[in-house]
Amino acid sequence: MSIEIKPADSCKYDIVSLGEVMLRLDPGEGRVRTARSFRAWEGGGEYNVARGMRKCFGLRAGVVTAFADNDVGRLVEDFIMQGGVDTSWIQWKPYDGLGREVRNGLNFTERGFGIRGAVGVPDRGLTAASQLKAGDIDWEKLFGEQGVRWFHTGGIYAALSETTPDVVIEAVKAAKKHGTVVSYDLNYRPSLWKSIGGHAKAQEVNREIAKYVDVMIGNEEDFTACLGFEVEGVDENISKIDIGAFKKMIEQAVATFPNFQATATTLRAVKTATVNDWGAICWHGGEFFESRAYPDLEIMDRVGGGDSFASGLIYGFLTTGDPAKAVDYGAAHGALAMTTPGDTSMATVKEVEKIMGGGGARVVR
Repeated sequence: MSIEIKPADSCKYDIVSLGEVMLRLDPGEGRVRTARSFRAWEGGGEYNVARGMRKCFGLRAGVVTAFADNDVGRLVEDFIMQGGVDTSWIQWKPYDGLGREVRNGLNFTERGFGIRGAVGVPDRGLTAASQLKAGDIDWEKLFGEQGVRWFHTGGIYAALSETTPDVVIEAVKAAKKHGTVVSYDLNYRPSLWKSIGGHAKAQEVNREIAKYVDVMIGNEEDFTACLGFEVEGVDENISKIDIGAFKKMIEQAVATFPNFQATATTLRAVKTATVNDWGAICWHGGEFFESRAYPDLEIMDRVGGGDSFASGLIYGFLTTGDPAKAVDYGAAHGALAMTTPGDTSMATVKEVEKIMGGGGARVVR
């Protein structure tokens, strides 16, 4: 049975994401520590999914977030508008002129190359999005009056502060009340949870949120760290995955959380920063579906590849209801997103479908 999704004509949005959007500063081929110039982008784990849905797949997308009202915040807003994502649910917080009380997040990001891995240096303390609390967003208006077919959020936003878990829980409860499909990317980051309760708090929060999730996304580390499920046979560097052991873990997860209608993960084996084996797997309706495999995938910028997988997966479910097609859309979109710089995809749906069909890299004239 396919996931029950509200009809498009009953909703203002096909997808809305909740999360922080940062200004990404990229030194290109160089290092943050030696850079003399940076290229600016926008990015955020949850937002990237909505942006991909709008820019690549042409669906109606919105983002719920907050910014300090200064020129940096307005710059990020401008990037969001360029991506076609609706900005009407952005909250603007008065800026104190210094950033002592509220500010906007920065993310310095190195792509990595060969034996040098990608590096992220986030600077996101006291950000406006992290200070949102339960009651700040009119979820009834969003889900009940305007209508949303699919809502996406994740573990990065849930880990930003002591108040953001309550915002996520409030949001997913409201979404479920109004029949909106909820997806959640576990996206475990130990550094984010460290100051608000660590690993134990991460499990407590994520296991509560999981009760309201229809489509759970995460890799083997995420399921282990956030939900407490173990994957047998995973080495300490998680360089390769025993698919059979991972499937057993997913079966435990869906037994514990019978509300999961689908789960999905990318399958990445890191050979070097610029060569990975890539693919994905999806569980739905008691069956597993594997994407086309992309061995020795050459990567320009891996950041955002998992988010682009999620947007392709969601697009596949929204438009076809077929988990086999959905996981293929996700894997192909994620693969293409990693061939261009920045967090977000520069691919078109035609390019995604070409890759899904086995199309190669011959010149297009």
